[in-house]
Formats: sequence, C-alpha cells, structure tokens
Amino acid sequence: MGFIRHVVCAMSGGVDSSVAALLLKRRGYSVTGVFMKNWDSLDESGVCTTEKDCEDAHRVCRALDIPFHQLSYVKEYWHDVFSNLLREYEKGRTPNPDILCNKHIKFNHFHKYAINTLGADAMATGHYARTSQEDEEVFQQTHATPSTTLFRDRFEIRNPVRLHKGADLLKDQTFFLSQISQNALRQTMFPLAGLTKDFVKKIAAEAGFHHVLKKKESMGICFIGERNFENFILEYLEPKPGHFVSIEDGSIMGHHKGWFTLTLGQRARIGGQKDPWFVVDKDIGTGNVFVAPTTNHPALFRDTIRTDRFHWVTMDPPPELAKTQMLECHFRFIHQMPLTPCTVTLNMDGSVWISLSEPVRALTPGQFAVLYKGDECLGSGKIIQLGPSQYTLQKGRERLTAAVQHKEPTPEPAS
Repeated sequence: MGFIRHVVCAMSGGVDSSVAALLLKRRGYSVTGVFMKNWDSLDESGVCTTEKDCEDAHRVCRALDIPFHQLSYVKEYWHDVFSNLLREYEKGRTPNPDILCNKHIKFNHFHKYAINTLGADAMATGHYARTSQEDEEVFQQTHATPSTTLFRDRFEIRNPVRLHKGADLLKDQTFFLSQISQNALRQTMFPLAGLTKDFVKKIAAEAGFHHVLKKKESMGICFIGERNFENFILEYLEPKPGHFVSIEDGSIMGHHKGWFTLTLGQRARIGGQKDPWFVVDKDIGTGNVFVAPTTNHPALFRDTIRTDRFHWVTMDPPPELAKTQMLECHFRFIHQMPLTPCTVTLNMDGSVWISLSEPVRALTPGQFAVLYKGDECLGSGKIIQLGPSQYTLQKGRERLTAAVQHKEPTPEPAS
C-alpha cells in the first residue's frame, strides 16, 4: 500500500470548509480537521457563535471519521489583528481585519501548526481560489526562510507559486488571500478551486451536512461576527466627539462620537437633517468629519492612491514593473467591486502609486489595494495616501480662474 499524504483542513463549521474536508477524504488523503477559536466571547457583550461553530465542525469530522482538533489563537488574534485594527481606527483609517486574519492567523500560525506540530504534508482551506500548482506539486514543497531583503535574490531560481481566481467568480476569495506568504501558499490546497458555490451546496446536501447548509453566510468582522459597529468599537476606544462639517461651506451640520466610528462614503447619521449626507474626509487633528450632501458628490471620487510597501504574492514584483517601474493591470479595494484598469508605479521603498483609469468612489486609507493581471491576484498593499478629489481639483481650477479674472491689468509702458 502506497504512502498516504496527510492534509490538515481548517474547519470553520460552515459549508465550504466542510465540503473541502469531504473532497480531500474522497481523494484518498489522511485528513485532520482543525477548528480555530480566535475571539474570546467573554471579552465583550456581543453575540458570538464560536461554540456552535466548533460543534458543527466537530460533527462534520465525526461524520467523515477523521480526527478533530481545536486551537485557540485568541492572544495571537488580539496582538496581530485586533490591536492593529484599533490603531488604524485611531489614525483615521478603516482597516480590513479579514485580510490580516488570513495573513497572520490562518496562513502563519495555523500553517506552522499544521506542518510542524501535526506533521502534515499540506494544509487546506475552503476558500474559493486556486494556485498555479497541482496537488502533487504541493507535497514536493518544503519550508524556506523568507528573504530579509526588499526583493528576493535574483539568482534564486525557485519558481514562485501564483494565486489565481477560483472558478466561481462571484465567490472568488483571492482578495482576502492577497497578503499571504509564498511559503504558506506553496503548502496549501484549495479543494473548492474548480467548483461553484451552488455545486458545493449540492455536495453538502448529498453528504447529509444539513446542519451546515442551514447556516447563513458569515458576515461582519473576521471571527467576531455581525454587531452594531459603533457600539462595539466604543467598547475599546474612548469617545472623541467632534463636528460634522459641510465640505461645501464649512458650516457645522451636527456632532459625532468619534471619527473612528465612521468611514469614507458611508451615510452620516446627522440629527435634524432631512436629506442624507455622506462622509468624504476626516481630520483627526481637529476631530472634524467632513460631509457632502449627495452620495455621488465629486469630493468622494479620487483616481490616485499610494500604498505602503506592497506585498507581492510571488515575493517579487512582476518583471515588467521591475524593469520599467510601470505596470498596466487592474485594481479593487473592496471584495467583488468591479475591477478598474490602472497603472502602477514602483517606488524605491517597495511602495507603489496606483493611477486609476477613472475616478473611484470612497477610496479609503487603511483598506488594501489589491491588484490583478488577468485572473492572477498579484498581491496587495495598504492604502496610506489619497490623491486630490475631483472636487478639490475643481475648486482649485475655479480659484485659479477667479484669480486670473480679477488680476490688475499690467500698465502700458511709457512711450
């Protein structure tokens, strides 16, 4: 009898990870299911479904007759993800904890546990994504220490593993995987890569996993769930009241409890206002939150952003970008938003400027700029700077025109 490969599958108690484990078992692998507890429900007053999710995951593993483990990464999640989230909000940014959770928890701590502690040959998740390698290639990979330089040694000939969209483009989750390391990706399998969500549900129904089929899609902050965000964040950050200020005339429209309870583009709840106003900018120095009177106000649209040091999934920037410092590709900063053509410019410190082919609404510092070339996810970088809004440019042109029109005529030279 041949050697049976051991795959550790991350189990969330949902339909996707349950079917992923089932498919691995059907392929003949030795499968171990692991449930991660990353949030302590005793820390705050919100509702947390961790215990029920763990029970559902365990039930699937019993049905598949595979070992089940439960891990706690509560401290790691707090240190690597949630503390970062709080710091970002205090800076006036809007972070993406789902991307950070995958980077630091699932594809770092969990990956190391699966390979080093459980002795797995590979790990697997229920993400709708695929890589450039076949299953057998996954088992030929070994862990390598990441390069400490800005980019890899140019003499290193190891072929990088690429991250591609899953077959179900509506459920594709490469956006959330855009910060994971090359070493983890090399040892990861995505059993749902070629499947649609509807087909996954069909497999679950035929397998008798009705208890996970009944559950609704998980929403809200990664591992924390759906909550009233303002109430939740104010349990961790001190209220810092300020004014809602009209972007158009500087008038005070109302008051808020803290800029960190608001994000760009959202409707501002301003008492006494008949018509809706929308958040267009924040000044954490004064505490002012600037608002505009329409959802498509030009102050909400920008076409240029800068990221921090960009994370390339392959560890290196694309050859075209490295050679010419410019790359034509596509951009999004929200999962499932339409991809926008863009031009990327590489900076000496590894950050990038991204110029969009058309202005995009509510580009938000703290969110991740994710780049695609065809169906390949190239990686992502945190947005740290925005170019001027269309409204700012328009007002600047108006002021310049007015200045020219009111300029004193130059005296004629004496004859």
